[in-house]
Amino acid sequence: MSQPVEVDVVIVGGGLAGLSAARRLDRAGVDWLLVEGSDRVGGRVATDVVDGWHLDRGFQVLNTAYPRLSALVDVDALDMRYFTSGVLVRRAGGLHRLENPLREPLTTPQTLLSGVGSLTDRLKFAALATRCATTPAARLLAAPETTTQEMLRKAGLSHRIIEEVLRPFLSGVFGDRSLDTSSHVTAMVLRSFTRGRIGVPAAGMAALPAAIAGPLPFPQLLIGARTLSVGPGLVVTEGGEVHCRAVIVATDPVTASALLPQLPTPDMHGLTTFYFGAAQAPIDEPILLLDGDRREIIANTVVLSNAAPEYAPSGRSLIAASVVGVSAPSSASEAVIRVELARMYGVPTDDWELLEVISIPHALPSARVPQNTLRKPVALGNGLFVAGDHRDSPSLQGAMAGGWRTAGEVLASLGARVGA
Repeated sequence: MSQPVEVDVVIVGGGLAGLSAARRLDRAGVDWLLVEGSDRVGGRVATDVVDGWHLDRGFQVLNTAYPRLSALVDVDALDMRYFTSGVLVRRAGGLHRLENPLREPLTTPQTLLSGVGSLTDRLKFAALATRCATTPAARLLAAPETTTQEMLRKAGLSHRIIEEVLRPFLSGVFGDRSLDTSSHVTAMVLRSFTRGRIGVPAAGMAALPAAIAGPLPFPQLLIGARTLSVGPGLVVTEGGEVHCRAVIVATDPVTASALLPQLPTPDMHGLTTFYFGAAQAPIDEPILLLDGDRREIIANTVVLSNAAPEYAPSGRSLIAASVVGVSAPSSASEAVIRVELARMYGVPTDDWELLEVISIPHALPSARVPQNTLRKPVALGNGLFVAGDHRDSPSLQGAMAGGWRTAGEVLASLGARVGA
């Protein structure tokens, strides 16, 4: 399409935040334009289809308890494929199961008798998760804020269960092995994990941004137009100038800080995903496997095709392994990952095919204390606004909710109908 020269609002960035903002502006009847520099929408949420394999840009999952998810899309229409509500932990040569007693009550005796942590640990963690799930979100965010590690210790959890279960699990969620992430962020994560189901769309994670973008008028999505600069009332792209009443910068946090120098660049956490193809699945269950032996190499691994057979060619299995930090592909790093996966799954991995190594240096913004209510200011003055998970919580929910919230503030500044 040709680039318009004047609209009410320009949204820079077509990730979840930008698309969510566009949905709210469109509902309000505001004249908007979304400008995306790449050849697709979705931002950090994408899926590459290679020879029948569905490889998400890093291992990601959808949680059905995310409030903004069900408000934006029909979850059933995503054709979700779900994982077991719990984890397996490899420790001392054995596999130990921990499941969510609120979602899988019949497994409670098995969970309580698991060989991970003490019985007291498991009871205390169940109490913590239940409290996060049942306490109103506002009350969780009004509680005194500390680091995640301190939060877990204050809940009475032992060093053993923190190191064997919670550090590997949460490090994969936040990209933060130190567990310096705010307790407010962790409380909301535990709330969602306890209340919702975890899964992936059958067609890959790219189905999520596609579903959010689905109701939007396509001519107002300007794809493949890189933004060069933004300023009050003006966005300059490779195609020329667009004059507007407001600008929403909804790019990744690093790009947002480059376009808006007044915006501090947040610290970012990196994640690397190793994708392997195998003739046979190492386990039959769609469940996350954690390393409880404290090796701190692989945070988690999962046989994705056990949950979503569509992710792999017929008769093949797709295994993802998540590593905290950025790991450049090399024969040495691949060899280490193979050895660790063989130990964790208890099967040889020599004949597995390495499909791809996806390293994302800026996977998630850091969420160190203080985060307060998780909502940072989005109005920068002079008609400039910012949206994204770096202004809310570091999650898909944070990106979607952040884009929606920012659009609401833009509508208020324009005197338009804000809506719900």
